[in-house]
Amino acid sequence: MRTTKLLATAGLLGASALTALLGAGTAFAGSGDSGTSGDDKAPTEAGTSFRTAQEVEQGPRATAGASTGDYLYWSFPADAGQRPTVKATVKLPDSAARPSGATWRIDVYDGLRRRQSCMYGTQSRAAAPDATSVDLSCTLRTVRAWSEQWANDPLPGTYYIRLTAATLTPSDQGLPVSAEVEVTSKEVGGSSAVDGSLAAPLVPGSTTEEAAAASDDASDEENGSSASRALATGEPEDGWSSDWWSDRWVWTAAGGVLAALAGIGGYALTRGTGRPSRIPPGM
Repeated sequence: MRTTKLLATAGLLGASALTALLGAGTAFAGSGDSGTSGDDKAPTEAGTSFRTAQEVEQGPRATAGASTGDYLYWSFPADAGQRPTVKATVKLPDSAARPSGATWRIDVYDGLRRRQSCMYGTQSRAAAPDATSVDLSCTLRTVRAWSEQWANDPLPGTYYIRLTAATLTPSDQGLPVSAEVEVTSKEVGGSSAVDGSLAAPLVPGSTTEEAAAASDDASDEENGSSASRALATGEPEDGWSSDWWSDRWVWTAAGGVLAALAGIGGYALTRGTGRPSRIPPGM
């Protein structure tokens, strides 16, 4: 009876601790979810280069009008633990002026302008003769908080989308088209967590901003005033994650609790009832 009560108490305490840990993990993970409110207005134009890429948030659908042969650029922020998916739709002109055999392509680059490979999705597609639109998609690998310098892993920061017609004949160039781009992310969590983080996210102008901020701080100290300078644009709505918390903390703590319970249970089952009464003391 005593052993049963001990095991029941230990199990109850372990279940309570595990529930508390899981609840804390859910709260911390939820605080890092990215999203945009319905009041945000999606852009209706696109840039023509990396430097003029139009900023978009994850969620809203951005639109732009262009001509076949143009390069369209957008940029969006992606944080550690996210697996971004970029979807693009190109609406073609009517059949009388439709490009013949045009192949459309979407590419995604990170903050260092390294082209990122797609895990899955239709990154390139040729327009059928009777098609009114072309749908493209690219799901990136999970963004890591830190990576080796020689690796090509996705890192936190700004990502660039480039949409263009890869193959065109001279007669196809200059025809009007419209494009739609949407970026969503899946929160992967601690399964992709790493022991490390970047000193700063890979966003455009971060080095210039830091140098300018240092110069402003020096001048503010001389003038006896203080001012704050915003980081480069392209930051998620909830800010960049601190990278110290992940689901691994929850499962590591839960594993420790279960191991302790297993030790208590094993001891309670194997310790016995003490020295038998038939054995005299000292033997």
